[in-house]
Amino acid sequence: MNYLTFENVSRSYGDRVLFKDITLHINKGEKVALVAENGTGKTSLLRIITGEEPPEGDQARVFIHPGIKIGHLKQEPDLDGDLTVLEAVYNSQNAAVQALKKYEALMLAGSSDPDKIQQALEEVELRKGWDKESEIREILSKLKLEDEHQKVRTLSGGQKKRLSLAMLLIDEPDLFILDEPTNHLDLDMIEWLEQFLSKPEFTLFLITHDRYFLERICSVIVELSDQRLYKYQGNYSDFLEKKTVRETNQALRYERGNKLLKTELEWVRRQPKARGTKSKSRVQKFESLRSELSGKQQKDELNIAIKPERLGSKIMELRYIAKSFGERQLFKDFHYKFQKKDRVGVVGPNGSGKSTLLDMMAGLIPPDSGSVVHGETLKIGYFKQSGLNLPDDKRVIDYIREFAEYIPMEKGKKLSASQLLEQFLFAPEQQQTFISKLSGGEKRRLYLLSILIQNPNFLILDEPTNDLDILTLNVLEDYLMDFPGCVVIVSHDRFFMDKIVDHLFAFQTGGTIIDFPGNYTEYRSSLDQKVREERKKSAEKSTSLKKSAKPSTDGSGMSKDTKIQLRKLERNLQKLEKEKQSLLEKFDSDNPDPEKIGEWSKELKQVEDEIEELEGEWMELVD
Repeated sequence: MNYLTFENVSRSYGDRVLFKDITLHINKGEKVALVAENGTGKTSLLRIITGEEPPEGDQARVFIHPGIKIGHLKQEPDLDGDLTVLEAVYNSQNAAVQALKKYEALMLAGSSDPDKIQQALEEVELRKGWDKESEIREILSKLKLEDEHQKVRTLSGGQKKRLSLAMLLIDEPDLFILDEPTNHLDLDMIEWLEQFLSKPEFTLFLITHDRYFLERICSVIVELSDQRLYKYQGNYSDFLEKKTVRETNQALRYERGNKLLKTELEWVRRQPKARGTKSKSRVQKFESLRSELSGKQQKDELNIAIKPERLGSKIMELRYIAKSFGERQLFKDFHYKFQKKDRVGVVGPNGSGKSTLLDMMAGLIPPDSGSVVHGETLKIGYFKQSGLNLPDDKRVIDYIREFAEYIPMEKGKKLSASQLLEQFLFAPEQQQTFISKLSGGEKRRLYLLSILIQNPNFLILDEPTNDLDILTLNVLEDYLMDFPGCVVIVSHDRFFMDKIVDHLFAFQTGGTIIDFPGNYTEYRSSLDQKVREERKKSAEKSTSLKKSAKPSTDGSGMSKDTKIQLRKLERNLQKLEKEKQSLLEKFDSDNPDPEKIGEWSKELKQVEDEIEELEGEWMELVD
């Protein structure tokens, strides 16, 4: 069954053509990803598909099957700030959610009409509403939206994006359109989302730079390049293989075309000014060939032998550092001495203290105890998530030259600001563009270059891959792999981490940071092995208990009243857990008010005591 047809569609802005006469078909069950460079028209294509912009072209046609429901995850969510998290989630057209909403409304209103209550209960059962309720809890929990009574307007930008994603997953449209769904998710969330979206009944059209996501989920990849759309069956590995074949064939055609172009050029130059019909025809052929080959030159591979500021034997040492907010310990007693060419990744859940550790390393905040010692020759370049504040009224090249005119290279050579921009995919003509005209990904790329051109010898990168396209990621990876200084990275891009880092600072529960000798995939495998071992021990213990336990005389094992009590306890526990998470996030806020920390600590202790009490009641009912 065809869900979406997109034929002969074009889009241009002024003289700039983004794409021309492109065609795309999405069928039920397909998981299609769009990859392209920043600024080439990905967002415009999405807007045409979702009806936000009209298609261009005399024969353009966008057809969406009339019987399907489309859900669109935008980069900038449009949410009602007056709703709570739970109200926003229940504001869904999903039949099971609607049934639950009706039943909950009757309960809250204290309805005494048994017929209405029975009818509402039957509708919930029919729509599998209790399963849906469990799914809602799981989704909110996995995306760490645990304070269901928090007003939407008080959420951070990342929380709003996660809420928008949760609403879409709960709504279960026939066709998911996802624009960078992994942004603002930590690594655990991304891996959970991968599993959730892998269900065969889901149909997806998504834009993402997460290459493991593309590898493990997608069945089709379409590439927007040179104003055309190329379709590749398969996942990311298949895409790379087939793209290489296409570009190799294109390069051969380009070489043959260049030879023909030279022949035609020689002929044109020999001709007198007054030409006959045959001459004019051949001149037109020459002009057509030149137009076809222009802009198809193959990009040179990145090969920059950077020579950063000399890095002495004493680089940076973290001497048993600790940081807390109130009674919450982010980390303690962490010690590490950096070595030359260190490549370190930092991993941990959102709110665990990763950015705090980076700020401490950069000297922006002090540790509560211990010390951070910088070597005399240390020159830090710090890419912060919050650093994207560029002047719209400056041209790209002028902005970069404010920091430096060039980067020194090996053998006394220099890499000019313009050459560095070109290596990071800013063509010479684009360097004259005002920053206000750049896409979000292009602005992040420019911000990154403003740090690199200052020639640091120690790079600290906090989520550098957000909003970057795959081609830019490849360029950045090549640069970092050749970079002779130290690199510390926080990133949710697992492919990027695996390619760059040699070991990890991994945040554990209780404020411990371990130094793991390996990349992210190796670290994850070690965690999975521990989980398997713990499950095996738990299963053995459970089997032992079952053998010694008396068999239940009740077929269901639990009365209806007990089930109702359990459900109430679970809801109260969920509410308290969300309150606890909300309090913990307050400790993570920038520059928390010291007077408030004591108050929050008391509230946290009270909530934890209530949770412990309710968990005891729950265990008694289950037993």
